[in-house]
Amino acid sequence: MTFTPVTLCFLTRQSAGVSQVLLGTKKTGFGLGKIVGLGGHVEPGETDEEAACREVQEEAGVVVREADLRDAGVVIFDFPARPEWNMTTRLFVAERWDGEPSESAEIRPEWFDVGALPVERMWQDAAHWLPLALGGSLLRLTVVLNDDNETVREVLDYSTR
Repeated sequence: MTFTPVTLCFLTRQSAGVSQVLLGTKKTGFGLGKIVGLGGHVEPGETDEEAACREVQEEAGVVVREADLRDAGVVIFDFPARPEWNMTTRLFVAERWDGEPSESAEIRPEWFDVGALPVERMWQDAAHWLPLALGGSLLRLTVVLNDDNETVREVLDYSTR
């Protein structure tokens, strides 16, 4: 079984003493209309860190340096009904970057309070792992989706906390 390598990078900040994360509404392709993290496919010859930095710049117009990425772990997404969607997702969090997030052809970025994530507008699996990743955990999870490719069948947690 093949799992496509992808990355997600979550920019975080403090605003009036409240922790916030940059997410975006997907305007094209996979996940259209959902609120997602910034990220995408790892290109041939590219490291996960390079891919995360490139994707953030492409999707939100800001520059993140590899040295400013915190490894938040890996989530494997298993789509038994659509194995071509299977992916191994490397998670990163960054508290520093250059530039102001702006809309691209793919993403409309928006800041959300970490304590009030818009999980009802995200992929259902995000509620299982995103708060942990933002909270400092180093995750090792497998998320198995149901045949509808939307709802979560099970989450296998191999993390050490």
